[in-house]
Amino acid sequence: MVSRTGSRQEAERRFPTLDDKLCFALYSSSLAMLQSYKRDLGDLGLTYPQYLVMLVLWEGDGVTIKHVAERLGLDSGSVTPLVKRLGEAGFLVRRRDAADERNLSIELTPEGRALQERAERASSQFVSACKLPLAEGGELRDTLARLARTLRGAD
Repeated sequence: MVSRTGSRQEAERRFPTLDDKLCFALYSSSLAMLQSYKRDLGDLGLTYPQYLVMLVLWEGDGVTIKHVAERLGLDSGSVTPLVKRLGEAGFLVRRRDAADERNLSIELTPEGRALQERAERASSQFVSACKLPLAEGGELRDTLARLARTLRGAD
């Protein structure tokens, strides 16, 4: 007959703990990253999802909501309220696409363009807080990007 303690020890050997799980390490890291960004982005008037939209627009504005959604790996329905709030904050304007009036073109305002430099400082503070050598941070980013592509079925 196996004792209760023996069963627990056996179960512990058979099943990984929370700390053994990659999914938890990613989740925990993501939460910590969001907390790290929260104060600095709040000072800019942005949430983290809004910051991501702005990053896409700083790459090149005059794009559609569909383009932003594809870049972020989201659906258009998730991006639309973010874009609406950014417009209300004065960071962008939405215009009907001249080529296809069904599409909205998103363009940065001067305020939205000016925000980029301040947002880059927040990003630099996050990088410093990570205390990772630049090369190691780049490798981690590349590994996570590859993981995301794999999980989305692109590889």
